[in-house]
Amino acid sequence: MAVKDKKPSVEINNLKFTYPGIDGHPPPGSTPLIDDFNLTLYPGDRCLLVGSNGAGKTTILKILGGKHMVEPDMVRVLGRSAFHDTALTASGDLSYLGGEWRREVAFAGFEVPIQMDVSAEKMIFGVPGTDPQRRDELIKVLGIDLSWRMHRSSDGQRRRVQICMGLLKPFKVLLLDEITVDLDVLARADLLKFLIKECEERGATIIYATHIFDGLENWPSHLIYVAHGKLQLAMPMDRVKQISNLSLMRTVERWLRKERDEERQRRKERKAKGLPEYEKQVEGTRVVGGDPGRAAGRPLNNGWAGGTLHSTIAGEENFFLSSNRVLR
Repeated sequence: MAVKDKKPSVEINNLKFTYPGIDGHPPPGSTPLIDDFNLTLYPGDRCLLVGSNGAGKTTILKILGGKHMVEPDMVRVLGRSAFHDTALTASGDLSYLGGEWRREVAFAGFEVPIQMDVSAEKMIFGVPGTDPQRRDELIKVLGIDLSWRMHRSSDGQRRRVQICMGLLKPFKVLLLDEITVDLDVLARADLLKFLIKECEERGATIIYATHIFDGLENWPSHLIYVAHGKLQLAMPMDRVKQISNLSLMRTVERWLRKERDEERQRRKERKAKGLPEYEKQVEGTRVVGGDPGRAAGRPLNNGWAGGTLHSTIAGEENFFLSSNRVLR
């Protein structure tokens, strides 16, 4: 990687991750979603993260963003544990932007779109501890009208406000997961130029996962290709251009077609052997301890809602399938 004399800003070492069940343990027999993943990035790197749907891109970004617990030494951001050092995100040094702008609402459920009757100005100016000059620059770059009302704005307008709020603090590491999908051509182009400046002038590190390659031919400094939860390729764009005479989109398309053809061949061979075409997906959870009178097979609810942090259930320690742990 570039800038060898500087310390890495992102380090992933032998990462293995499996989503746990409600008891905090991976289901018995489950295959790790992310396995044997290693990556090192330096200040100034702009990395494009590519892969097919379900390859593990979002999970990797969320682990880097401290949203999933793994062993402290497996994922280091700015030399600190992405999950355990909450000051990383609280300070704004580590910023994660992904998915639609949503929240949890009682009796309405999870992932409810943000559609409050509030102005863009109130949302943006409500972020404390921001530099007014940087705020004004982002408002201009994203073309935000401060009079926009969130409940009457389009998806693209709400997305601009979301991005602006996420970039108000000068990040050192930025994780983007399909964040430009709702932006028009001008907003997307101006945002990409702003991100280049952040890397070149401030030495920020950016990892950007996307399936939209328009205007990205000369944007990344590095390309990362993930398939089946494993790193297939990580190299500077200059090297990618040397080994491929195709455009960025055609290069990635060629990789994905090869991956798809190999998967189809595997399914064909399984079918020829009398096996199910698709490998069985392990579901459920292992329940340890609990009330002896509990009905057999009934899952133990340990007090945490599904999809959020799991509490600890006393019992055997068996994490050979995954490096992620529950809190003690």
